[in-house]
Amino acid sequence: MNVEEQRVIRRRPKNRRAQIAATSAAAFGSLGYHGVSMEDIAARLGISSAALYRHYPSKYALFREELLRLGQLTVDSVTPPPDTGELTPLERLSVVLDRVIAETVGNRATVTLVRWEQRYLDETDHRTLAEQFAAALSTLRGLIADIRPDLDDADCAVRAVAVFSVVSSIGDHHAALPVKPLSALLHSTALSLVTAELPPPGITTSAPRATEIPQSFKHELLLKKAVELFHQRGYPNVSVEDIASAADLSAASAVYRYYRSKGDLLAAAFRRAADRVSGAIGPAVASSAGPAEALTKLVDLYVAGSFAERELTFVYYAEFGHVSAEERTMLRNVQRLIVAEWVRLLVAVRPELSDGEARILVHAGFGLVVDLGRVFGDDQRVCPQERVIRLMEVTLFGAVPGRRA
Repeated sequence: MNVEEQRVIRRRPKNRRAQIAATSAAAFGSLGYHGVSMEDIAARLGISSAALYRHYPSKYALFREELLRLGQLTVDSVTPPPDTGELTPLERLSVVLDRVIAETVGNRATVTLVRWEQRYLDETDHRTLAEQFAAALSTLRGLIADIRPDLDDADCAVRAVAVFSVVSSIGDHHAALPVKPLSALLHSTALSLVTAELPPPGITTSAPRATEIPQSFKHELLLKKAVELFHQRGYPNVSVEDIASAADLSAASAVYRYYRSKGDLLAAAFRRAADRVSGAIGPAVASSAGPAEALTKLVDLYVAGSFAERELTFVYYAEFGHVSAEERTMLRNVQRLIVAEWVRLLVAVRPELSDGEARILVHAGFGLVVDLGRVFGDDQRVCPQERVIRLMEVTLFGAVPGRRA
């Protein structure tokens, strides 16, 4: 064999750009935007960084492409196909739900990016993504209105956000369930959210938000200001100097009298959020006549805590990847115990559910509360606390009426 015959010619794959996009999307989905570098993506592909830059000029370009792809995919999947014109409104919505669920399951590894990482888009791209979501929301809202002409536009919007939240919540965790039962469970839960009766908006009995912490309570004040900044800008974009300034401290060094580092502040926030949810379980169970009563008490407490500390609840979901490895292990153990207790109660209330199905619903209920707050904030005219409670109950109990039917 001569030298020419021994020579191996390496050709660039024709779908290299698509491979890069898929690999980077998976990396962003598991590690977040700030947890991935171009070198990481190149290593996953087995190519040089220079080769990667020939296709994409920056990490941001890859991130932007994936988020806007997911946004357009949402718009496309929620649009009824042309051949559904003769179907009843309920049948048409069912077709759309199947499409949305199928696309979400197919993109489970990255849907979480739209929920928690979109704030890292620049202003123009963020506006484009917001327009995509608004278009998808408008379409779904119209489909719900066709089924529920008794509802006003705001009512339909709340249910549309709830449906998107429950379906996309599978991106927030790794609970395993075969595709067919997972899709059926998400479908039935989404329909329950559409058909459920909700308390009318009006005078609310919600607890007021926490009052401003006195300047003398520096330990608490620093934690509060840090959480607010992490919520607004994202953990990587906040410095110790920023936190010190927000707490009216003269220098960043003053922060270290109370917390060892910015990471210590984040860990303290996570521990507080976890303790709030885990600490409610024992008293709720002990003071209840049965699992249904205990679960409804826990729903009340979870929603009330989220309303009282909206930023903390959001940070708990969005910034987990930035907690130290040691803290992450501890927090994951606490999270598993919390979910396991909720699952145990839910299966006792709904014995037709498997543990896996109940786990999906518990995660969906937690995420629903965060998403409704993210979209509607504290607007008591549209989505007051009582409505959020009812929607979480419907997510868990399904078509079975809760205590506030």
